[in-house]
Amino acid sequence: MRNQWLSLQTWKVAGRDLVRCPSVSELPVPAPGKTGWPWTEGGLHLPDNLPNGSAWPRISIVTPSYNQGEFIEETIRSILLQGYPDLEYIVMDGGSTDGSVEIIRRYEPWLSYLHIGPDGGQTAALVQGFGQATGDILAWLNSDDRYRPGTLARVARFFSNRARIVLACGDVNYVDREGHFVQRIWAIRPTRLLTANLGVYCWPQQGCFWRRYAYRRAGGLNSSLQFAMDVDLFIRLSATGPSRRIPGAPLADFRIHDLAKSSTIQHIANSEIDDLLGKYSNPRIRSKKWLLRRLWRLWCQPTITRRWLNQRYGWEF
Repeated sequence: MRNQWLSLQTWKVAGRDLVRCPSVSELPVPAPGKTGWPWTEGGLHLPDNLPNGSAWPRISIVTPSYNQGEFIEETIRSILLQGYPDLEYIVMDGGSTDGSVEIIRRYEPWLSYLHIGPDGGQTAALVQGFGQATGDILAWLNSDDRYRPGTLARVARFFSNRARIVLACGDVNYVDREGHFVQRIWAIRPTRLLTANLGVYCWPQQGCFWRRYAYRRAGGLNSSLQFAMDVDLFIRLSATGPSRRIPGAPLADFRIHDLAKSSTIQHIANSEIDDLLGKYSNPRIRSKKWLLRRLWRLWCQPTITRRWLNQRYGWEF
């Protein structure tokens, strides 16, 4: 087992140590044929402060990793090349044997915390990773997914302009194994009532971000869950304060392939969702499924409208 705090590349703004995101030229040279984002193209170059003069909120991203060597480098680069002024990046590898560890070590100088060794599975790794996080805003990105350029800046501005929001989600793209676009997932504003009682939701985990104090107040992730730990967490987070959708283009790419959990343990997902309904639902409310389904259709209507406007006129909002 290996736990390591790494020497960070930092600089000071108004007395605060900030972790500097690297440029493309500072990162390891990508393999031949790897071009575009996030291989030969970097993200935004952001000012040291927000437009109102306040500091950018620190964002902590955790990546749980295990034998995804085919994709892990793209994941790492899509985070490090955000150009974000105060990033804390934590990688938790469960002892990969497929070359992932060698790839991760190439990026050690830009990681805030690295764990290599047995970790009890993905959720346990996330729990440990978030236990190390010091950011104002938290999220995780799996080792086969990637962020879109400018995602962290959009997230930071959204939260900074809405002090009461504790959980926010944005649209996400499905991509195939090679990273080619397949379909857009149109995120719907989180609703605890309908998710806890009807089991419906559209909060793509890759596009979700939340405040650290709310994560602690909600009790953190449930490490006994293998698949629905995100739904479980978001139900509890949404009980701590208001939740909203982050407007605009997709924030991340969700990679679909034959080794992804969504392809291999769907039966576990269904079982865990059923358990969550039993845990969080109100039996009197849950019994009125006809009313809940009608409310869900009404809740989805704004998303249906914006999807139509986007497809017809290219509008993003």
